[in-house]
Amino acid sequence: MNPIIAELSERPDLVDAAVDFFWTCWGNENNFNFYRDCIIHSLDREVPLPKFYLALGDAGNITGTYALLTNDLISRQDLMPWLACLFVKEEYRNRGIAASLLEHGLREAKRKGYPVLYLYTDLVNFYERKGWQHICNGYNVANLEVKIYAKATV
Repeated sequence: MNPIIAELSERPDLVDAAVDFFWTCWGNENNFNFYRDCIIHSLDREVPLPKFYLALGDAGNITGTYALLTNDLISRQDLMPWLACLFVKEEYRNRGIAASLLEHGLREAKRKGYPVLYLYTDLVNFYERKGWQHICNGYNVANLEVKIYAKATV
């Protein structure tokens, strides 16, 4: 399945739904304003990062997301950009949407002039199967050690 992938700055009609979706997937009861503020300040089309992206289903509903960020609240401030917030709703999984979002992220990062894209995760073997290389470990904002991956943009 090849979803329609839209940059949120090009779909202002979906901002409220996107804020709710990102926050529901990644947030908690204490940080709704954090997500809203991040997303609202990503809508300037002249600024290359941060950017939030939506995978849209046939009915225009949000089926998945990702973001390109200057920092993903991690100790390795020297690395950027970061692919973050990759998520596909459970009922849409195993249809290639996550792979499409990852490839889209790599193309977007290259288009913006970045030769390498980074991410961190606690998932085991998901990104390795997609060709990402574990390059080091770092610490997230909760002081947990996490694996950092990189992949050349395409």
